[in-house]
Amino acid sequence: VQLVESGGGLVQAGGSLRLSCVASGFTFSNYLMSWYRQAPGQERELVAFIDSAGGVTNYVDSVKGRFTISRDNAKNTVYLQMNSLRAEDTAVYYCKVRIPRLGVRNDYWGQGTQVTVSS
Repeated sequence: VQLVESGGGLVQAGGSLRLSCVASGFTFSNYLMSWYRQAPGQERELVAFIDSAGGVTNYVDSVKGRFTISRDNAKNTVYLQMNSLRAEDTAVYYCKVRIPRLGVRNDYWGQGTQVTVSS
């Protein structure tokens, strides 16, 4: 299983970024995908998730109305469109997939992509 994020960078407050996570090593279209973030000194938090077909999404309250998660199962890719960015969105963003095997819920993470929002 491999997850590779990209698209992070430095942006001014109010700006936008689109993160991508390309997956390999498993049947992407079978699994729910999630985006997490971790700011310095803070715990990693769930930002958004999307079901396997892309029909169900959910967001943490702080990003509702600003972020959109989507996926393209033909490209094995999940996206996070981030608009109206704020300084408090600054964090390393990770994608994650949970693949149960033999009764164990295995979590796989990407390496992360840094998002920095200047105020």
